[in-house]
Amino acid sequence: MKIIVTGSSGLLGSALVKALRDDGARVVRLVRRVPEGGDEAFWNPAKGVVEREALEGAEAVIHLAGAGIGDRRWSEDYKREVVRSRVEGTRTLAGALAGLRAKPAVLLSGSAIGFYGDTGDVAVDETAPAGAGFLAQEVVVPWEAETAPAEEAGIRVVKLRTGLVLSGQGGMMSQLLPIFRVGLGAPLGSGRQYWSWISIDDWVLAVQYILKNPEISGPVNLTAPEPVTNAEFTKTLGAVLHRPTMPLAVPGFVLRTAIGEFAEEGVLTGQRVLPRRLLDSGYTFRHTRLKEALAAVL
Repeated sequence: MKIIVTGSSGLLGSALVKALRDDGARVVRLVRRVPEGGDEAFWNPAKGVVEREALEGAEAVIHLAGAGIGDRRWSEDYKREVVRSRVEGTRTLAGALAGLRAKPAVLLSGSAIGFYGDTGDVAVDETAPAGAGFLAQEVVVPWEAETAPAEEAGIRVVKLRTGLVLSGQGGMMSQLLPIFRVGLGAPLGSGRQYWSWISIDDWVLAVQYILKNPEISGPVNLTAPEPVTNAEFTKTLGAVLHRPTMPLAVPGFVLRTAIGEFAEEGVLTGQRVLPRRLLDSGYTFRHTRLKEALAAVL
């Protein structure tokens, strides 16, 4: 099975590529530099360029490329880069796939639970509408919309709405772990905002499951069945690391001063998101409880 992957050098992409190859797939990575070997092909989404010959014969395409949401302080320029990298990349890829002679059966396109905005303590699934705010309205909604050409061409399209991925190798956990390991972990803001998490093992297994189940299409929440509040996350991570946590929360204004606008939507706002489509289709999570998931990845 030939599978095209973008964003293959990131936390999720690198873990997924290894798993796909271990499963016997031939993986071709789209890269924005001179390709090194037959398992790489060039693309430049900013210029709408992709090697169509490399796409021919692929049975599946997994699109994960995009600038990191929380990698930098949100200047206006970086916010534009976050949007541009997702919209242009998805537009370039979906358009190219729609024009192929032999089209892939499926496109799995990266997305995020930021689609739902701040849900408070209300649990939502894939039937919920888009929320408000920059991430929902200016990033995720237009990002997902760019998959339309592939869908109109008869390709099964799945939008991977990913939550907070738990991994000891990177992502948001790489920012939290040094603080917690010295005993300075603390709830953020009110601590009541929900964090919808998924272990990296379940993320990879769920993506492979979706690939092999053609009845699954449209948005799919890649989150564990039991989201927790930030206060509970803090307490559990401290317990797993056998480190104390601070009794007082970090005030919202301190976070806004320290990390800027990202604090509001990326830290202080929460989504209580349930993986209804995965559960209804029969997927069995490896990690359903936060404590066991953290213990596994750390």
